[in-house]
Amino acid sequence: MTEPVLSLRGISKRYGPLQVLKNVDLDVYPGEVVALLGENGAGKSTLSGIIAGSRAPSDGTMTWLGQPYAPAAPRDAIDKGVVLIHQELQLLPHLSIAENVFIGRWPMKNGMIDRAQMVHRAQEQLARLNLHIPATRKVAGLSTANQQLIEIAKALALKARLLILDEPTAALGGAETEALFEQVRKLRSQGVGIIYISHRMEEIRKITDRIVVLRDGERVHEFADSSTPVRTIVESMVGRSLDRMFPALPEPSSRAVLQVSGLSSPDGSFRDVTFEVHAGEIFGIAGLVGAGRTELVRAISGADPISAGSIRLEGMELKLRAPSDAIAKGIVMVPEDRKDQGLVVGHRISENIVYANLDKLGGRWITAGMKRVFAEKAVAKFGVKGRAEQYASDLSGGNQQKVVIAKWLMREPKVVVLDEPTRGIDVGARAGIYDIIVNLAKQGVAVIVVSSDLEEVLGVSNRILVLAQGRQAGILTRGEANDVSVMELATI
Repeated sequence: MTEPVLSLRGISKRYGPLQVLKNVDLDVYPGEVVALLGENGAGKSTLSGIIAGSRAPSDGTMTWLGQPYAPAAPRDAIDKGVVLIHQELQLLPHLSIAENVFIGRWPMKNGMIDRAQMVHRAQEQLARLNLHIPATRKVAGLSTANQQLIEIAKALALKARLLILDEPTAALGGAETEALFEQVRKLRSQGVGIIYISHRMEEIRKITDRIVVLRDGERVHEFADSSTPVRTIVESMVGRSLDRMFPALPEPSSRAVLQVSGLSSPDGSFRDVTFEVHAGEIFGIAGLVGAGRTELVRAISGADPISAGSIRLEGMELKLRAPSDAIAKGIVMVPEDRKDQGLVVGHRISENIVYANLDKLGGRWITAGMKRVFAEKAVAKFGVKGRAEQYASDLSGGNQQKVVIAKWLMREPKVVVLDEPTRGIDVGARAGIYDIIVNLAKQGVAVIVVSSDLEEVLGVSNRILVLAQGRQAGILTRGEANDVSVMELATI
């Protein structure tokens, strides 16, 4: 094999007394896709940041094409040909797609930005990803999936020699994921080295050549063959045997808690949707990107308006003008984007939990002691790995998600809606969230789970509603539902 394009030796990173990386070695060769796996908090993002110049190592050395490599800033890495696509979106919503793709490196003509060239080149990158949106359109208002594809288009436009993809398909559906894989294969054939970070085991097996596993900041295993059994890889990640992923589901009651009848949205994103969710039932919603899944549950949760139909809770029709109306009636929602919509990441865990429960603490005044006791109860009850006074920004993705779930479940709701509950979360943390979902059902709560991960929606649902282009394609029982039957309905 040729010399590696990137070599890391003894890379360590400390934040005060906390060591998050310990003597990590890694080689990436031209034209290979290396999977970098590990639980949340294993050090994957820290290592990626060091390679991409956003963090400096405490110890260790790096070489790029055989020469010493120590980027002082992301621009230094980009200039070398190292590009990182972050899991968290980095777009500027009030700029156009083309401006976001070429920000900081505008195509120039006669001393001015060549906007025609910029739009043309951006449109070419979007077409490579089968994203048919005018490059002149502003990013604001685009779906999370489309914004993720724009992030990828930025990297493609940079003509990277080493590309780091951090959870690139977390918000993508099947067609978008395949378009991305096609580009990854093309880049690999052109000699580009790729570090691929994902929690989706099946895509790791499909797209990568080699697997490196981190655990607690250390490199613990390398699998030379990506066809290694998933169970073996996952057990290496978590450091223990996995007996099961999805817990056994309870039998739901015959009592309908939530009834949705003929529901339609003003913009046509979903039309004439009818279903009911029973006490103790986990009701899955599946469909391709753009099918209207998120729009539907946002309407049920009072975040978006409806143009027709009704929503009934325990037989009583609801008039929801805002999320606060739904919350007051006992319907809560854990949104798809936890950092943008679910948390105030710059505030403490305790503050985030209390914000959603001010009325539960009672009285006009809330003391620091009341806040701490309430938050500590939530942290312990829902298995958040963190102290109540820690900042939410310091937590791993899995624990941030548990905080969002905890703050709503402390209200003891009647209906819980979870939109992409395990997006960007490692296998070990997923199991904990599945346990929370099933325990809710055991307590008689009606649970709705929206997921683009087909294995997940099949694994946790008693029944599954399948949407196709905003229309209700069908509702499958647990016995009827499998990957084939769901996809047949989703592609009608």
